Amino acid sequence: MGRRSTTGLTVGVAGLWLSIIVLLPLAAIAAQSFDDGASGFWDGVTDPAALDTLGITVVVSLVVALVNVVFGTIIAWVLVRDDFPGKAFVNAIIDLPFALPTIVASLVLLSLYGPNSPIGVHLSATQPAVIIALTFVTLPFVVRQVQPVLMELDTSVEEAAAVLGASNRTIWVKIVLPALLPSILTGAGLAFTRAIGEFGSVVLIGGNIPGETQVASQYIQQQIEVDEPVNAAAVSVALLVIAFVVLLILRVVSRIQTSREGSEA
Repeated sequence: MGRRSTTGLTVGVAGLWLSIIVLLPLAAIAAQSFDDGASGFWDGVTDPAALDTLGITVVVSLVVALVNVVFGTIIAWVLVRDDFPGKAFVNAIIDLPFALPTIVASLVLLSLYGPNSPIGVHLSATQPAVIIALTFVTLPFVVRQVQPVLMELDTSVEEAAAVLGASNRTIWVKIVLPALLPSILTGAGLAFTRAIGEFGSVVLIGGNIPGETQVASQYIQQQIEVDEPVNAAAVSVALLVIAFVVLLILRVVSRIQTSREGSEA
């Protein structure tokens, strides 16, 4: 009886905290998006400027996720399988984008790739600049998802395949990649959902050019500044829906993969 009451109490506290921190704010922004009715919400989401900024945000975030998949996996592999001077330092700075204020990241990137670039690379107010900024702040996601899986991966299977004459490519495609795929997809999904809502890292270097480099978070701020809160809320809800769908798909894929591994075992 005591155990059940304790469990009920902890579940209640967790539910209350989740409601205050997550559910109530989400409900509030959803309600605000319908202040002018369903037609007002629809007009806010389908406005040409809103569609442009949502399209740019999704496409750029997809590119960022793909870049993270490739280079994040490579970095994780190097950190786990290779030994080199400064490895501990490299491993430590992977999480720097989490600790660094994103506006500082934008300032640093502007100093490096802006009009006064010391290396002669001028990317300010271009989509490549937005991609670089978002890649910077999402770097840790794939690395930290893949790294522990690689550490626990049994290398004896790879060694046996190599002894039997399998090439490195065959070992990677047939043995390593299937084991890493769930964690790679999870990291990519987290990077994507972080990128679609990012603001600080692109605010300086992105240029905020409507139809070219303006991402959804900047459009939302713009709508608030011109006193169009319903439009801002509508686009915010659209971003929430996109992020929720991506995370839901990742959860379903993860469950399918887990059940498949359980049945094979």
